[in-house]
Amino acid sequence: MGVNLREIIPKSAVRELSLDELRGRVVAIDAYNALYQFLTAIRQPDGTPLMDRYGRVTSHLSGLFYRTINLMEHGIKVVYVFDGKPPEMKYMEIERRKKIKTEAVKKYEEALKKGRLEEARRYAQMAARLTDEMVEDAKRLLKAMGVPYVQAPAEGEAQAAYMARKGDAWAAASQDYDSLLFGAPRLVRNLAITGKRKLPRKNVYIEVKPELIELEKLLKELGITREQLIVLGIMIGTDYNPEGIRGIGPKTALKRVKAIPDPRKLLKMLPRHEFPEGVDPEKIFEYFLNPPVTDNYKLEWREPNEQEVYRILVEEHDFSPTRVKNALARLKKAYKEYFKAKQLGLDMWFKR
Repeated sequence: MGVNLREIIPKSAVRELSLDELRGRVVAIDAYNALYQFLTAIRQPDGTPLMDRYGRVTSHLSGLFYRTINLMEHGIKVVYVFDGKPPEMKYMEIERRKKIKTEAVKKYEEALKKGRLEEARRYAQMAARLTDEMVEDAKRLLKAMGVPYVQAPAEGEAQAAYMARKGDAWAAASQDYDSLLFGAPRLVRNLAITGKRKLPRKNVYIEVKPELIELEKLLKELGITREQLIVLGIMIGTDYNPEGIRGIGPKTALKRVKAIPDPRKLLKMLPRHEFPEGVDPEKIFEYFLNPPVTDNYKLEWREPNEQEVYRILVEEHDFSPTRVKNALARLKKAYKEYFKAKQLGLDMWFKR
């Protein structure tokens, strides 16, 4: 879910971004967020995901492989950041998501029986699940491609934001706005879904382009601090208190944080009965400010292991040999052009 700030983000604080503008820059991608996007988007008309001969879902691998190559062909130094153990505060949100997916499976099957394919596809997307096996396959594929990934101790978005604040990445990339609450100086949205997309329930396609939100600029335009933004998020609902406070939407929350500018004072005034049992808004606040992160990573882009990629995709998961070979040729060319150390100029490194 994540915190929904869309309603209060001024248009002037968001700008479209071309992939070429990211050339030479390190972008830390929220891996789970991207994999879920691939799982929901890459499906048959009836909602069935791509699968191999054993019935194992491969939509996430298809999206990860081809989309990553596309980004690297633009010289973008992508690194994927994987979630670790979620905080206990997130338990209720995790359970809520499981319930939604279980219900979605039932509705998908019903729609499919009645021949309502559009409806079936929508429920199939809602029912998408990312298993531990799928995550491990994604990591194996990235390693074979020569693309670095980081294992976060907890929230991937928090780790990506930390890497961006530290200067090891230029921006964090995710569809969720939580990265801003975690302090990412720049957030790139739509990176994994750039291109033509069909609007839900409509036979209309739109062009989805990457967009950039700079935290400092956003805070200045809203007239608040990052700490106030966190309290605002807590009031409207986060992954740690999904329901938020009844009757308070983004605009009302913005007015309140401005009326009481001391974030800690406002936190103490929030009604505790509006929060899940055992969840303290002050602990949520502190978690966004100081989440568990790690410095135990090394960002290196290596020459792809073509045989291993071929083995994983073609031999294990029945991908088209021709398509994979063609994509590998593109990946190898991108590596030589943008990532091979001896060919990188100093200006590329200073763009980090």
